[in-house]
Amino acid sequence: MTEQLRLMAVHAHPDDESSKGAATMAKYVSEGVDVLVATCTGGERGSILNPKLQGDPYIEENIHEVRAKEMDEAREILGVRQEWLGFVDSGLPEGDPLPPLPEGCFALQDVEAAAEPLVRLIRSFKPQVITTYDENGGYPHPDHIMTHKITMVAFEAAGDPEKYPEAGEPWQPLKLYYNQGFNRARTVALHEALLARGLDSPYGEWLERWKDSGRPERTLTTYVPCSDFFEIRDKALIAHRTQIDPDGGWFRVPMDVQKEVWPTEEYELAKSLVDTSLPENDLFAGIRNN
Repeated sequence: MTEQLRLMAVHAHPDDESSKGAATMAKYVSEGVDVLVATCTGGERGSILNPKLQGDPYIEENIHEVRAKEMDEAREILGVRQEWLGFVDSGLPEGDPLPPLPEGCFALQDVEAAAEPLVRLIRSFKPQVITTYDENGGYPHPDHIMTHKITMVAFEAAGDPEKYPEAGEPWQPLKLYYNQGFNRARTVALHEALLARGLDSPYGEWLERWKDSGRPERTLTTYVPCSDFFEIRDKALIAHRTQIDPDGGWFRVPMDVQKEVWPTEEYELAKSLVDTSLPENDLFAGIRNN
């Protein structure tokens, strides 16, 4: 395929692009692929998760601007382009019963209407491949679930001239993937590798909760080798200072262990309009050289 390869990653909040598929994106950037992150919300209702920054009045009062600057830094590190879809963070409701979602937030938008800016972006960027979350959002944050919903609508509608006629010339993406980097097989492999080396594992309680949750296993179809870009991934993640504690659990697995034991990022092929054979090692399998 002589045409420029283009990958779009649709995410809910700034920082999601750095915790899900970041090494994959950096790998493709290094190969000359044009990569665009579509960020649905500004993360305005995200908690300050880095204990070193909690209680900072400037950050608390200007969280939207702070997170936008963090996104700019992460974007530069990854080498990607990035666009905001302009929706307002829904927050993560907590309590029993759960409180209602805030009026006007992303998760309360009409799905068909909320898909329009994504359709517009797909038609202008023209990606062959799109990545996003599965129907559970990867985890059940209302914005992640809504991101899944609008991406599914937009993937189908972008190539249909009858849909969203004001949103640009039709363009049909060829493949849609769900991020599945937080899968049980990877977690077990890293957990066991750490214990075998006499090291503490951050995954013990996580695996117990997983076992008790009854959560079904997802089908992993695509394993992208990208261990050479794990350091870039971590650097981008740390750029989201309000969300990530650099001394926290994200970084407790030594880099050499990660690269040796699990050197890939995983995806679930949800839709394909091209022929491909599974398992894959390339999101553009069936597209390159066609």
